[in-house]
Amino acid sequence: MDAVAGLLDGPRARGAFLLRSLLAPPWSMRIEDEAPLTLVPVVRGSAWIGMDAGPQPHEPPLEAHLDEGDVALVRGPRHYTVADSPGTAPQMVSDAVGACRAVGDAPSPLVDLGVRTWGNDPDGPTVLLTGTYPLDGEVGGRLLSVLPPLVVLRRGDLDADLVSLLAREVSQDRPGQEAVLDRLLDVLLIGALRAWLDRGEAPGWYRADADPVVGHALRLMHHDPARAWTVESLARTVGLSRAAFSRRFTELVGEPPMSYLTGWRLTLAADLLLEPGATVGSVARQVGYGTPFALSAAFTRVRGMSPTAHRERAGAGTAAVAGPGPGSGAGAGAGAA
Repeated sequence: MDAVAGLLDGPRARGAFLLRSLLAPPWSMRIEDEAPLTLVPVVRGSAWIGMDAGPQPHEPPLEAHLDEGDVALVRGPRHYTVADSPGTAPQMVSDAVGACRAVGDAPSPLVDLGVRTWGNDPDGPTVLLTGTYPLDGEVGGRLLSVLPPLVVLRRGDLDADLVSLLAREVSQDRPGQEAVLDRLLDVLLIGALRAWLDRGEAPGWYRADADPVVGHALRLMHHDPARAWTVESLARTVGLSRAAFSRRFTELVGEPPMSYLTGWRLTLAADLLLEPGATVGSVARQVGYGTPFALSAAFTRVRGMSPTAHRERAGAGTAAVAGPGPGSGAGAGAGAA
């Protein structure tokens, strides 16, 4: 497994929030669900997306116009607005628990229009999809750490058939439909990420993957994270001295080899802990920690919570998002539009 495959293997939607919106101007939704990651493909028409400034001075507000065929990736927890134009005041607000409420005393202009579909006009000129990963464990932390808050992929940047297929399936209600939609959302996200990585904004580790020495080391770590790798053993395997390898790896990837390996192991652990039947001990063995205590200590130090707390939080999140449809206030992540 190469470093890119390892990163893209992370997204695993589990009952993801998916919604189709049929809209005629004026329309505007304020999204405060703080979901880790949301995709907003424009199937027909156009839209505007505006993201609030972040808490740090280097996190200014962001905005973009979306045309037919464009796909926006929105990384939480910053709040944002999706509208027909920046001048339209929000009519609905989707909050952090997945509830959707009208702004002011007026009745909601957006109503239930069928399976996973809402809007203000069934024949509206704008059709948007929203696919939201509501839980941290569904998207690897390493992926979220490298993505900008807002990425816009233009028509032609990725395979248009991916959006068309999701658009066709989202309003169907057939046996196993939730599983089909989860996998289609994953494929669309992976396609979008590959398109973004091919642009000049890609992080250092992506460029490092093509390096004959560092790329080889990255593949070794991704393919066998449970092995007791050291800087010396990696350097020996790729044919460099310990010092030369460490220097070259750090320059290209942006962090030392063991720091990268720790991050990769814990990213894997975070996903594996959510699998049915997984224990801290079984996950520890899979990702290279000799004991459950060693994994727990590293996980808590780096991620700020214990493996057990991580799993409980994910379980609570699943219960919170498994609820009502768009017509009953789950605009759930109406992340969207």
